[in-house]
Amino acid sequence: MSPRTDEDTTALRVVATPSASPASGRERHDEKITVYLSRAELLDIERARLELRGEHSLAVDRGRIVRAAVAMALAELARSGASSDLLARLRTT
Repeated sequence: MSPRTDEDTTALRVVATPSASPASGRERHDEKITVYLSRAELLDIERARLELRGEHSLAVDRGRIVRAAVAMALAELARSGASSDLLARLRTT
């Protein structure tokens, strides 16, 4: 069996993710990835967390925000394909 490449793994995740799949909420997660963010990106997530708490009375952690954003991006990719915002953003970076 040959090892999977990053491209193979990404393709599997996109295909296996249903378009209506909600982000996982407050539950125990058995899988983990490490994501490196710039200081500005981390501050943006923290500002969003504080806005959700202060303006919308929703206390969530940064991980939950990230899981929701990933679920939204993958659903939009499944729905829009080649014209998805995710694909456009990845092509420009």
